[in-house]
Amino acid sequence: MSNNITIRKALITDAPIIAGFNSAMALETEGKSLKEEKIKAGVENLFRHPEYGFYIVAEAENRVIGCLLITYEWSDWRNGLVWWIQSVYIHPDFRRQGIYRKMYAFIKNLASSKTNVCGFRLYVEKENRVAQNTYKNLGMVETVYNMYEEMLG
Repeated sequence: MSNNITIRKALITDAPIIAGFNSAMALETEGKSLKEEKIKAGVENLFRHPEYGFYIVAEAENRVIGCLLITYEWSDWRNGLVWWIQSVYIHPDFRRQGIYRKMYAFIKNLASSKTNVCGFRLYVEKENRVAQNTYKNLGMVETVYNMYEEMLG
């Protein structure tokens, strides 16, 4: 394990590696091949629209080895923002080494400096028991909600 892990907010110069990680994650978790130009544009667009959210990256050995995306959901019940954790990806060479734990601690610390963040949410595939156990071990709890969607286009 690399002990010199740095966690930081991503910069637009990180967009190519984040796009590559998103493509790798889609193939690995859902068997989907993403169109390179579409995912690249999607990642870059987030940097141009910080009101949508932000990326966090983990670095080791002078390279980005992981990332996650935070997007915002307004909770009228809580009069605050829920930070949705999405697009979590850790390079295979660095998995099971506590990288996500460090990234989660970083976003929790960042949120603690804000007055309008009321919590964190994420979704995980039903079969991904390793990730589910990680989230539970960090203090997250499974909700009573099922997720539904209808994607346009």
